[in-house]
Amino acid sequence: MSIVYGPLEPSDAARCAELEAQLFDGDDPWPTRAFLAELAAKHIRYVAARDEDKLVGYAGIARLGRKKPYEYEIHTIGVDPAYQGQGIGRRMLAELLEHAAGGAVFLEVRTDNEAAIKLYESVGFVNVGLRKRYYRASGADAYTMKRDST
Repeated sequence: MSIVYGPLEPSDAARCAELEAQLFDGDDPWPTRAFLAELAAKHIRYVAARDEDKLVGYAGIARLGRKKPYEYEIHTIGVDPAYQGQGIGRRMLAELLEHAAGGAVFLEVRTDNEAAIKLYESVGFVNVGLRKRYYRASGADAYTMKRDST
């Protein structure tokens, strides 16, 4: 297995939605059209992870504001369950943070997603707040996490 990283393409949107349904079942997973809208936006960047021709991971970040200094928000990171625990999410996160070029980065994460929280903390994110019932479908809470400008 050799994972290759590059840009996410509109042709990947249906596979992203398929993975979302597996990864975020019960939390209002994004449909294909949501990924297509994200990919069409100029201020949003997505990274893909592929095992040969198979999309096994995706991650996206949005630039907030029109003037520097920009802030950024990670919209989503997803890795095929069969490929989790191999550093794919970490690598995609690193690419998103590189894109942010030292700007402050925010994200939301389910309070019970311990693996993701540990990953985010390991690269400098800190918990800055609690959003009650953030995930509408399940009613689950989320932490807002921030990585300060570097």
